[in-house]
Amino acid sequence: MYLATIDCGTTNSRVYIVNEDGRIFGKAARKIGVRDTAIAGTNAALKKGLTETFYGALNNAHLELADIAFVISSGMITSEIGLLDIPHVWAPAGVEDLARNIKTVRDSSIFPVDLPIHFIRGIKNRYNPGVNRLENVAMLDFMRGEEVQVAGVLALYDIHPPVTIVVLSSHTKFIPVDAHRRVLGSVTTVSGQVYEAIIKETFIGKSIRDDDGFDDQDYFNEDVVEISYDCVARSGFLRTLLMPRFLDVLLQTKWYERKLFVEASIAAEDMKALNQLQSLGFPHRTDYILVGASRRCRIYEYLLKEKMKFTTNVVKITESRDIDSLSIKGAIYVARQAALI
Repeated sequence: MYLATIDCGTTNSRVYIVNEDGRIFGKAARKIGVRDTAIAGTNAALKKGLTETFYGALNNAHLELADIAFVISSGMITSEIGLLDIPHVWAPAGVEDLARNIKTVRDSSIFPVDLPIHFIRGIKNRYNPGVNRLENVAMLDFMRGEEVQVAGVLALYDIHPPVTIVVLSSHTKFIPVDAHRRVLGSVTTVSGQVYEAIIKETFIGKSIRDDDGFDDQDYFNEDVVEISYDCVARSGFLRTLLMPRFLDVLLQTKWYERKLFVEASIAAEDMKALNQLQSLGFPHRTDYILVGASRRCRIYEYLLKEKMKFTTNVVKITESRDIDSLSIKGAIYVARQAALI
């Protein structure tokens, strides 16, 4: 059996053609996501982009449409700016809850491919919808897509919850998982989007841009991280973001030092979100699993251990193929629980 998985995010989407064991036969990715819908006010570009990405993956697999049994999808595709607005399930929720609440459609006006598409719902923090009070907003949160990555972690790794899974992408999302392997909720920041905006839309971008060809992928300096963290604590996040300009113009520093300084300042600000886990009653002094780019994970590991003083185990999932496998194997895990496979 062949099936397709779609992971549609805020800025990027990926389609994989796989078998029921998760072996990849074809894949395609495109810089298209729900942000395009938000900007344009219509999902036409998203629909077209996802369809073309699907057929790109199908062609790469050297298969025909008739070979594909179904599509299973997760992520922002089920949001009001995706393909089909589907309500979240309530936390706490496990894989069985996700499987039980799959929404299946076969409608070319929604997804222009003649296949059944199974949408996996996201998960939202539990609250009382009848109490509409602004002061409760800090307790609210939801996820679309990360719940499938959590399912992938549970399927692929020998872990013993409770554990906190931290997904570092266009957002930072702290996801506590209890001893019953249920997602208790989440706490989210817009870290990745802020970083992208800094690079593209502010003059700080000039000060952290490669100007000598140095490969900074493995560059890490504890002193830079410490100073950045201290600046956020003493001067605030917004002033700290300006400091790479001072480092660039007034001091003899390298672009990759300044880039690490910015990345560390965002991570330092993210550490404050851990207070929200405690406020929500979620366990937070657990083992941690960090999912994301290698250096970003290293920064967060350093801050968790050295600044937050968490004496816990930290596992990092940083290779692109391993991160991709989380969504693929997670979707298959949910599909099996739903008796689709």
